Amino acid sequence: MGVIPNLEGQANALVCGASRGIGLALCAELLAREDVSQVWAVARNAQRCDALTALARTHAGRLTLLDCDARDETALANLAAELGRTCRHLHLVISTLGILHQEGAKPEKSLLQLDLASLQASFTTNAHAPILLLKHLLPLLRKAPSTFAALSARVGSISDNRLGGWYSYRASKAALNQLLHTASIELKRLNPASTILALHPGTTDTELSRPFQGNVPEGKLFEPAFAAQCILDLVARHGPADSGGFWGWDGRPIDW
Repeated sequence: MGVIPNLEGQANALVCGASRGIGLALCAELLAREDVSQVWAVARNAQRCDALTALARTHAGRLTLLDCDARDETALANLAAELGRTCRHLHLVISTLGILHQEGAKPEKSLLQLDLASLQASFTTNAHAPILLLKHLLPLLRKAPSTFAALSARVGSISDNRLGGWYSYRASKAALNQLLHTASIELKRLNPASTILALHPGTTDTELSRPFQGNVPEGKLFEPAFAAQCILDLVARHGPADSGGFWGWDGRPIDW
């Protein structure tokens, strides 16, 4: 099975949020494939990430490390311009960008815990950055088959929300889902061979989930490598007819 549907030949792939967790595992999985020609690993400090530099040494000439803070639109524009000088087309882009907690702020359990700074931080990373990444990489996604996938979360489902809480994380992921679905409609006109996917990777043993792993059922906490494999399997199985959809790690669609 090819890395994306309907692709003949090798793929050019980009992972944004590549320096740790699922993003780092995705880079390793992509580089292990013979049908992937080049991988671009994007992170705020990609060139100073020991794990990425080790991958680059192992896969000489196939992995390029690019520093970019995806929360900064000027940086995203510069990233796209730099890519455009060496890459004519991206077949696969995966955004793993996301925050659940940060220094001094935890997911809100009640309305009284909401504050503007946390809301803005969640929306900037979880919703704004992925869709602006797509905006600036659009010239590289308009030819041949292409897939843009972004990691969402099941808690971003409005219809599945029965517990409440986690206001900013839930809302920002729901916003991401709507942005991706809307973009998929436009991309169908610009490139009928394009696919846009919102993907839930399951609860994965990363810094994002670590403070909340105590309540995860046995067998439902995944290693980053397993999550990366599930993501690539979803990408390989879902083409243009599925564009704009929201899918779980197990291949099941998730209600909006």
